[in-house]
Parts: sequence; C-alpha cells; structure tokens
Amino acid sequence: MFATWGAWVARFRWAVLAVAVIAVTAAGVWGMGVFGQLSEGGYTDPGSESSRAAEVVREALGPQGGDVVAIYRPGQGSIDDPALGRRIEARLAALPKSSVTAVAGYWPGRAGQFAAADRRSAVAVLTLAGEDEGEKLEAFREIGDKLSVAGATVQLAGGAPLGDASAARSTEDLAFAEAVSLPIVLILLLFIFGSLVAASLPVLVGGCAVLGSLGVLHAVAYTHDVNSFAVNVASLLGLGMAIDYGLFMVGRFREEQSFGRTPAQAVARTVATAGRTVVFSATLLMIALAGLLLFPQGFLKSLAYGGLAAVALAALLSLTLLPALLAVLGHRVDKLPVRLPRRRGSRPPGTGWATLADVVLRRPVLVALPILAGLVVLAAPIRGVQFGENDERVLPAAEPARQAVEALKRDFPALSSAGVLVVLRGPGAGDGSFAQAVHQVPGVATVTPAGRGGGVVTYTATLAGTDPFSPAARTAVDRIRALPPPPGAELLVGGATARNVDSLAATADRLPLMVSLLVGATLLLMFLAFGSVLLPVKAVVMSALSLSATFGILVWIFQDGHGADLLRITPAPLEVGIVVLMAAVVFGLSTDYEVFLLSRMVEARTRGATTAEAVTTGLARTGRVISAAAILLIVVTGAFALSSVTTMRFVGVGMIVALFLDATVVRMLLVPAVLRLMGNAAWWAPGPLRRLQERAGLAEYEDDELFPTVSVGRHAAPEPDAQPAARELAALLSADRGPGAVATSDTIVFAASPPGTAPEAAGPVPGPAAAPAWPDPGELPVAGSAPGPGQSRITLEEQVLPAPVRAAGRRPESLSDLGPTVDLGNRRSGPPSDTVDLSRYGPAAEQP
Repeated sequence: MFATWGAWVARFRWAVLAVAVIAVTAAGVWGMGVFGQLSEGGYTDPGSESSRAAEVVREALGPQGGDVVAIYRPGQGSIDDPALGRRIEARLAALPKSSVTAVAGYWPGRAGQFAAADRRSAVAVLTLAGEDEGEKLEAFREIGDKLSVAGATVQLAGGAPLGDASAARSTEDLAFAEAVSLPIVLILLLFIFGSLVAASLPVLVGGCAVLGSLGVLHAVAYTHDVNSFAVNVASLLGLGMAIDYGLFMVGRFREEQSFGRTPAQAVARTVATAGRTVVFSATLLMIALAGLLLFPQGFLKSLAYGGLAAVALAALLSLTLLPALLAVLGHRVDKLPVRLPRRRGSRPPGTGWATLADVVLRRPVLVALPILAGLVVLAAPIRGVQFGENDERVLPAAEPARQAVEALKRDFPALSSAGVLVVLRGPGAGDGSFAQAVHQVPGVATVTPAGRGGGVVTYTATLAGTDPFSPAARTAVDRIRALPPPPGAELLVGGATARNVDSLAATADRLPLMVSLLVGATLLLMFLAFGSVLLPVKAVVMSALSLSATFGILVWIFQDGHGADLLRITPAPLEVGIVVLMAAVVFGLSTDYEVFLLSRMVEARTRGATTAEAVTTGLARTGRVISAAAILLIVVTGAFALSSVTTMRFVGVGMIVALFLDATVVRMLLVPAVLRLMGNAAWWAPGPLRRLQERAGLAEYEDDELFPTVSVGRHAAPEPDAQPAARELAALLSADRGPGAVATSDTIVFAASPPGTAPEAAGPVPGPAAAPAWPDPGELPVAGSAPGPGQSRITLEEQVLPAPVRAAGRRPESLSDLGPTVDLGNRRSGPPSDTVDLSRYGPAAEQP
C-alpha cells in the first residue's frame, strides 16, 4: 500500500505539489484569523459544583467580581479628594457602552468595601461586554488605555488584563522561539545531510504544517473555545514532528538513490519504509493526544485540537508534499553541499554505537541497575506534587497585570478571586447563622456578605493562607462543602480554590481512562508491528520510567523552586492541564523512539540474528538517527524555555529533560541491557497470536522488495577473477527479481562481524585485538568499479570474515577474499535458497 502510494505521488508529483501549495497557502492566510478568536479560559469543568455556583450567582445577581478591577492611587492625599473623585467618575461614565456593560466601585457611592483601610487606594469594578473570553478580551483592548486620570496612578487587575498580558507575551515568545530555533535547526540539518537543499526540506514541511494547523484551529474556533496556548502547541508539534519525519524521509531517499535507483523508484521505496514508520509514529502520538479529549476542561480539548492538527498535517505533508519535492529534485537534493573535512582514518557511521552495544551486552546488569536506581531517584519529588491553576505567577514579576493582581490580593482580599464563594439558594438561604458556621471552619479567616437577591445569598470566605491552591486551602473547601445547609436551602461552593478542587477531581476521574487508552493502543499496535507480547510491555514500562523521571525533575524545579532564580520563575503548584499535556506528548514520543529502535532489531531477528546480534544491529543503525531526531526536537521545543511565561517555560524545560533522558539513557543504554537480560523471551508470542500477527501485522518489511540476503562462507580463497562469480550472482538474482536486476559491475556492501567475534578458519585465529579496521558499513567492489545509475547492490548481512583476511589486518579487496561460497536468500523466504560456489573460480583453502 505504501509503496503504491509513493509511486503514485512520484508519478503525479507536479499535481501533488500544486494542490499542497494551494491548500497550505489558503489555510495559512485564513488561519491568521484565529488570533482574534482565542480565549484565555477553559480551565474549569463546566459540570462541576464551582461552575454551577458561578452560574447561579450570575443568573440571580448579575455578573460578579468584574472582568477588570481598576485600582486608583492618588499621587497626594487620599481617595476622598472631591476633585479626584469627579475626574474618576467622569472617566468611568465616558467608557463606551458597547465595551462596558456595568461599573461598580467606590465612586460615586463611596461604598466602604471598595476602599483600602489606609484610604490610599480604591477600586472600580468593570463588567465587559461579550459572551466568551475572546469577546471580553476585545472589549478590554478597546478601553484599557482609557482608564487613566490626572492626579492618580491606575493598575488594572482581573481576568481580562491577565489574559491580555498572557496572550501578548505568549505570541511574542512564540515568535522569538521560532526565530531562535529555526536557524539552529537548519545548521544542524546541514551537519546531518551535508547539503543545503536536503537540509531545507524538513524545515519547509514544518512551516507548512504550522500554517495548516492555524487554519484547522480557526475552523474549530467557530464551534469551540480555543485557548491561546493551543497555538503554541500546534507550532511546537507541527514544526518539531515535521522536522523529525523529514529527517527520516530525506535520509532514506538519499540512501535509496545511492543504490542506483531512479528518483521515482527511490520515492516509492522511501514511502514504503520510512513513510510507514512516520505513519506508525504519528498514529501513536495522535492516540496520546486524543486522550486529552476525554477530559471535560475546554483548555485540554483546545490543546488536543492543536496537537492533533499539527501531528496529522506533519505526517500528511511528509507523505505528499515531501515525496513530491524529492521526486522533482532527484539527485539535485544533494545540491549546495556543505561538507566538514573528515579526519583520515575516521570511523564509518555506526561504529561507535556498535561498540556501545557491545559494552552494554557484556555487562547488562551493571548497566541496568544504576540507571533504574537513578530514574527512581529523579522521580522521587513526584510524591510531594501539588496542582493548581494558572494565575498571575505565570507572568514575569515586572508585568503590570501581575503587579496589579498582587496589589488587589494584598489590599482588597474580599474582591480578589482568591476567596471562596459560598452560595445559598432557596427559601432558607437567608439564615444568617450559616455564615458563623463557615467562619468556624479551620482555615477560614473571615466571612463577609457578598450579595443577596433572587432567592440567592452569597458570602466570601477568605482563607488564612496566602496560596489558594495549597492542600490546606483545598481541605478548607471540602470542609465547607461538608457543612449541612440551612433547611430549605441548597449549598454551592465556588471560587478559585473550589475550581481547583473540582478540576483535580475531574482530571483524576478521567485519567485512568486516558491511561488505558494509551497503554492499550500501544500494546496492540506494537504487537501487530513486532509480533511479540513482551516487547510492547517493556516499551510501556520504559516510557513510564522516562515520564516519571521527567516529572520528578519538573516538580523539583517549578514547584519546589530549585534553580528558580536562574530560570527567573516564581515557584507555584503545577497546572494540571499542562501536566496532562506533557504526559501525553512525552509518552507518545518515548514510544516513537522505542518503535524506531525495535523495528531494526526485529528486522535483524527475522534474518536469524541472535538477541545480542539484533541489539547490536539495531543500535548501530538507529543510534545516530534517534540522537539526531532528539537533538532537533530539543532545539525546537527547548526554545520555549526562553519564554517569559512560566507555562511555556515549563513545556520547554520538560521537553528538554524528557528527550535527553529518553533518547540517551533509556533507549541507548537501558533498553539494550534489558533486552539482553530477557534473551529469546523478548521475541516470544503464543502460537495463535503469532499467526494473527502474521496475517494482520504491520511489520515494516512486509512491503519491502525481495532484497537478497547474502551470507559468506568461512573458507579463504586466493585471488581469482571475480567476474564469472558476479555474473552467476546476477543470473540467480535476475531470475528472482526480474531481468537486469543486478549488473556484473555491482558493489557488494558488507557488514563486519559483531565486535569480539572470531570465525572458524585454518591456522591460528586472531583474538579480539586483531578485529578488522573496516567496520559496518563498508563496500567491496565485485568488478573493480562503483555502482552507477540504474545498478543495485548486494548486501552481506552478519557475515564472518575469513581468518586470513582478519590476520592480515587489511580490508577485503574482491569477492574472493570473502570465501568460496555465497548463499542467497531474501527477507520473506528466510533461509538462503540458492548457492554460488566461488571455489570454481579459484582454488579454495581447506578447512580443518
């Protein structure tokens, strides 16, 4: 299926490019309109008690608390200065009715609760026009600069100023993060690909994915509230995943072209192999993000919309726009080369990773135990985690909106959102004794009447602590809710602390369902891909360890305050919605790297490799790619750590920590060690399940062409003419794959023995110190010339070099150096089925 799709895209590449360009351009232009429809809310459960309390008060008493609280401080004298009062009254009366629907406060009635005890400040409370957060923000931007008066300073607190400041900071920081990360990513891709053209393709696809995501979010905004942070998530995942996917696709395309394939053939093979991996990766990550839709908070749903759009478009464009571009470019993908000089004698790619695998495989217990202990220690701070909701502390200390809210909490605690809203509804609501009962609750400092009307009576309970999201504050809310209401009355408790309690309860209620979805989908898909029942379980455990260590570090920094001065953050409880988002993304990415690593190991197993050989092969062939992908994603997402908004900084730091731990310590060290300890059991599955997997499996090699697997015998042979042997190889392979499939001037690509392996041979066998200096991969000319266009290669898998070649410490120079027989097979047929006896083309050495 994937090969067919790749061939179709290559054939109609210009049409695909035209459609993609038109669609992305239209989506990007239209998507710019989403910035005018973003909200800063959605953190609460709309079906919770706190939400019902707010709705009851709004229906009975009208809007309460206000969207904007203007704090006026006279330069001299007190707030009771008549001239100052007249100026403030005139300013408030002149506000447009289309933006402000109600004004309350100290003026003109001189209501005492709106003045500070020292008479040095007073407030005006404004209710803005609008049905949702986006409309209220627009109204605030209309009047925000019209509240100042001569002779006094004004600070603007409340939800609208905080939301406006947060949105402005997030937009600026997002642009800054992209401006910082994209040049670095391009430079890194230059190092990886060595070509400016190849390096620019993943970045181009990433930009298109982000533009398309904005269009999707704009469409969603017509039916659902979209939090402004969804744009950040779409940018982060769209750019990051498209660059990662582009790395796999472009790298595989160049590899296929190096085998002599035409651009169209290379595109088909790239989509059939790397494209399948991209789809598998995107599916796992989208399932993780879809889990956010299970929660009732609109904020999490917004993040799910942004993330799903970004990942889906990154994968879609990687399978349409990118292959079409590759088909058009062909060999020109390597144009504008930028090569660093290589030292003479430098080792070929994969050698270092194979050496690392050998070290891990020889001492798996000594490697695994310290890593496991370290991950457990890093995860330890999770035991003291506290959850809150976003407040003024996400903004920098110098931000005027934050300073205004802090002043409001300090001078007017009854007017701040930190109080607990106690609502009584019904015939018995007027029972004044209930306020005394609330005041007796441990942790409650004061109880003051807040409003009365329409059969509803409200009180504001001020808590003794300064943090409305502390465990003591949540306990006080639970105790107030446990009080028996007056006869004939219904009790509802709201406010910031109650919202936090309800949000945590809703999250805890849906979290098991999300975990079940993630784990169940991962186990099923990985089983269908690899045919083992234990590998998926191991993958889930590894991802859970990586995730736990990441959150332990985040709690240690952002909640406990270690390094807070360095990061310029204010320690605070973690926002539960961001934590859930991070859990989904990190789990999805961790599983993605596991899949990429295991796919090569399983492929080696299908060719008869032992567990140790499969681990070595997998690590040698994927270590560089996984590391490169992780570094690129660290740069893209880590740029968010430079943000001035703590929420974005939390995501940036979290992604840096998660990607570093997972792509290095866990995947490159812990996973190989655990697989070595599991041995052959790692690949086990019951017979019925294995047969099911063979029928419905998703293994990557199912769509592979019948590439030959060539194993070389252990006999040594002198130097005969290799041309007759090459012709016989070509004849056999042509019968299997079609006329002209292999030319006699082909190149054999060989894989060296696993480190420390010594072959059987005549004469003394050199020890490990005499290992050959031509590690995997290397090239062996069959007829003395490199393959040209249209020619293919023969791959020697897991071959053991003959002793005379190893003893001489030289690289083989011809086919005859490898031994007298070559066995041919393919990935589907399993064991070799044809044999070429090279001894006919030269005398073979006798084997003892």
